[in-house]
Amino acid sequence: MDPEFRFQPGRRDLFQLAAAATGIGAFGGVNLLAGAQQGASAGHSRRRLRAAFSNIGLQVSWCAQGKEAAEFWGRLFNVDVTWFDPELSATKQLALVEEIASDKWDFVAIQAVDINTITEPVVKMIEAGIHVIDMDTLIAPLDQIDVLTFLAPDNEFMGAAVTQALVDAIGGEGTIIMTQGALGHTGAQGRARGFQSVIDRFPGVAVLATDPADWDVAKTAQLWETYLTTFPKIDAAFFHNDDMALAAADVMKARGRTEILIGGVDAMPPAIQAVVDGRMHATVRNSSCRIHGGAIVAGVAAVRGPKTGLPIPKQIVIDGPIVTKANAPGMLWMEEQFLI
Repeated sequence: MDPEFRFQPGRRDLFQLAAAATGIGAFGGVNLLAGAQQGASAGHSRRRLRAAFSNIGLQVSWCAQGKEAAEFWGRLFNVDVTWFDPELSATKQLALVEEIASDKWDFVAIQAVDINTITEPVVKMIEAGIHVIDMDTLIAPLDQIDVLTFLAPDNEFMGAAVTQALVDAIGGEGTIIMTQGALGHTGAQGRARGFQSVIDRFPGVAVLATDPADWDVAKTAQLWETYLTTFPKIDAAFFHNDDMALAAADVMKARGRTEILIGGVDAMPPAIQAVVDGRMHATVRNSSCRIHGGAIVAGVAAVRGPKTGLPIPKQIVIDGPIVTKANAPGMLWMEEQFLI
């Protein structure tokens, strides 16, 4: 590691920095403009920080976008980001987190594949004085583990909002399928609760299936090949992420079943375009950029000290809107700048 490293921002970095300073302001007690300027112009006077990151798997587009966001914000804040990819395997993630725990880091940020699967090595890091940030899904219940902060969307809101949009579109009557993520993922659990909270208010809507596909597009395609054979009438489908929704949409198109209304979660660029094109009925933004970028900012605030008197909250809700044709262009632009 070069102690004399000085970050030289390019045109895109400067543009995004200006947008970030204007659009976000301060996060967790750190002034983004001041912090980034320090990373860009005072790298020689402050050592670079080391951060380890792990999310559930880079084959998931939300996770891949989060990695890009973390690395971008890391460059602005003088943080070297090292990635540990479990490829959707809780067992592999446990081994990786144990590896992380054996090294020295300024802070660590983790999105757990499943709850309560990596608690022991995470507690080891916390007891060693390493700041651990929980992203998107619970590593363990917050009253059982002293993470620095938990950055996550309101998963019940997202599940309910998209389900409500689908139910309204079918007139409050008909059939629907929910394809879940991983059952041990607390974000997926929240999306399922949001789905059910809407279904409970519409006795005319029959739920045909609620199987998990574990965020895996191949499993999703297999499930939907079976559904389209088994159920002659499916009015709507809610998916716990956009990757699964678009994988199922391809199966529906191949089978000539494009009448099924599709809703997803994450509002990734291909899904936003699918809403604009009418191939998806709805998606809602789960901001990987704010969650992963926020983890960088929170980690820097914990290590270097806040720029204001505001403490870092133990839980930070990362909001995101329902995508419509009206807000789609702005959403795409904001995601390109890692701002939403």
